[in-house]
Amino acid sequence: MPEPNPTPLCPLCDRPIPADVPQSLHHLIPKLKGGKGGPTVLLHHICHREIHAALTEAELARDYATIDALRSHPRLARFIAWVRKRPPGFSSRVPGKRRKR
Repeated sequence: MPEPNPTPLCPLCDRPIPADVPQSLHHLIPKLKGGKGGPTVLLHHICHREIHAALTEAELARDYATIDALRSHPRLARFIAWVRKRPPGFSSRVPGKRRKR
């Protein structure tokens, strides 16, 4: 009998993503910038929201199209350090202010 699928890990924060926790797919290159049909990663919804609160679509396409690049962004690095201390099912409003437009 096959083993059940293991709980996926969020590539941004490295915490498990239980099936009952809000989750979403992140296009590494935004769809509006040519990423439709491109690579996606499964993230906690809170992690996904923080990425889009911190960065514009243009910044994501130009400079942050990999998980390593996202982790190197100062605001996201602070967020990751903060959220890693929370349980996998933790949900909250996006901490901090939205980027300036």
